[in-house]
Amino acid sequence: VLSSLPLQVMLYFNVYYFPVWCLAEGIMLHLKYHLLPWHYQFLLVAAFLILSLAEGCRLYLGYLGNLQEK
Repeated sequence: VLSSLPLQVMLYFNVYYFPVWCLAEGIMLHLKYHLLPWHYQFLLVAAFLILSLAEGCRLYLGYLGNLQEK
């Protein structure tokens, strides 16, 4: 089993784009939070946290799996 160069390149760039995306989403969340009803506020924060955690885990596991060929 060999490591995948295209996967590694995509993971490399995604590591740099993820903090930018996270910052942009956080700023948008902050700006529109008080304009939304409480149930949308809850859903928006929950979705942001779940997506951020899932993306972080995906990047970590992608690097771990591709570089160690697992």
